[in-house]
Amino acid sequence: MRSPHPTSVQIPKVLTIAGSDSGGGAGLQADLKVITALGGFGMSVITAITAQNTLGVTRIQDVDLDVVEAQMDAVLLDIGADIVKIGMLASPEIVHTVAQSLRRHGIKRIVLDPVLRATSGASLGGDDTAQAMIAELFPMATLITPNMDEAALLLGHDITGANDFQLAAQELLEMGPQAVLIKGGHLDATHTQITDFLLWKTLEDGLEVIQSKAFKHNRVDTLNTHGTGCSLASAIATYLADGHDLSHAVAKAIAYVEAGLEAGRFLSIGEGPGPLWHMHDFYPTALPGEPKS
Repeated sequence: MRSPHPTSVQIPKVLTIAGSDSGGGAGLQADLKVITALGGFGMSVITAITAQNTLGVTRIQDVDLDVVEAQMDAVLLDIGADIVKIGMLASPEIVHTVAQSLRRHGIKRIVLDPVLRATSGASLGGDDTAQAMIAELFPMATLITPNMDEAALLLGHDITGANDFQLAAQELLEMGPQAVLIKGGHLDATHTQITDFLLWKTLEDGLEVIQSKAFKHNRVDTLNTHGTGCSLASAIATYLADGHDLSHAVAKAIAYVEAGLEAGRFLSIGEGPGPLWHMHDFYPTALPGEPKS
């Protein structure tokens, strides 16, 4: 039952549709941390349950399609969402169910992180899933955020470096989304500077214009990079829901993730590559004996 008292305070409402990471570093757990840290109200639809830690993924269990649909209905019929962020969709059937529900609820703003492979190398969705995303979700997406490996998988050809980003982004933009951000963090560690490339459609005087921007930033020297892709997409979604334009939202999200990587450099969480520190603005970290910043 709704309260008889009107709600006077509105905050950005962000729905994440993603897989659960039992280790807490990526997936919807990371999404909800980011959304909360950036001042949004986070909601979730679980598409898959993973047995996962810093060493890798050992088990994946897809959630039944009717349960995925029921979660979406429950959230969107009552609370609604200013924007939806989509992460792991492990099968073509889940892609179809999610797309169908988004259309039925009239969701217009979607940030799609086409998660197809974990950092550890585990497959989180095959070619059939990638093709289903292209056919059903790309035309609905406000922004897609593939890393180099995911972009190569979606396009069917290699992407070897930042020089390939513009052409790859153009090819992906032709598949239907309003904007494409190709992330350069998967370049090998000899590249001390990372380039993320944004290409987007906009209207000027009633005509469609393609704009682009390259975001160059220094690589943070850390092994704790688990969950960076999920976190970046969720940060962009939250900033968009809060009223920032696309280019500004991407710039702020990159800065947020970079600060999280820096703050998480010396955290000891698990035996493998740990997560960035999502709550760096609230709980700074430092090595023993160093002043906290």
